[in-house]
Amino acid sequence: MKSEVDAGDGPDNFPAMRLVRAVILLVGFLSGAFAAAGEPAAILPDRVVVPTISTSIYVGSVTLTTTPFVREGDTYSATYEAKVFPWIFWNENGRISLTVPAAEIARLRNGEQIEFAGEAENHRGKPRPVTGRARPESPTEGSIKVRINADGIELIFNGRYRFEDPAQPVAA
Repeated sequence: MKSEVDAGDGPDNFPAMRLVRAVILLVGFLSGAFAAAGEPAAILPDRVVVPTISTSIYVGSVTLTTTPFVREGDTYSATYEAKVFPWIFWNENGRISLTVPAAEIARLRNGEQIEFAGEAENHRGKPRPVTGRARPESPTEGSIKVRINADGIELIFNGRYRFEDPAQPVAA
C-alpha cells in the first residue's frame, strides 16, 4: 500500500522550489558577506585629473604635466612630462603609478585626508619614488601634495585633483 505522501511528490522535489531555496541561500550568504565587510562598496572613479602643477628649485622651476590617471585594480597610472626651467637638458617624461586601495578612496570621499605612495619611471628607465597626500574639499575634488625624489632632490608639488566618475562626462 502506498502512503498518502509519496517522497517523490513532496514540495521539496519540484525544480522551482529547489531553485527558490537555492536563491534564498545565495542571497543570505551574500548579505552576510557584505555585512561582514562592514562598509558599503565605494564608488571608485575610473579617472583622476591633476591639472599641471609647478614647484620652485634653486634658480628655476619644474612644471609637471600628467595625462589623466586611469584606475586598474588599486593603482592609478598616467604618463608625465617634467619641464625644468631654465635647464631644459633635465627635462624628462615617463610613467607614474600611485597605489590607492578602494578603502582609501572611500575615506577620501567621506572627507578624510589620505596618504599614498607609488613610483615614477622616466624615459631612461630610472625609478623615482613618489609619496603624497590628498585632502578632499568635496566627494569629487580637493588638494594634493606630491613628493617626487629625483636624483636625491625632493620635489614637492602642491595642486588639485578631480575625480571623473563613470557617470560624469570626460572633459576634453
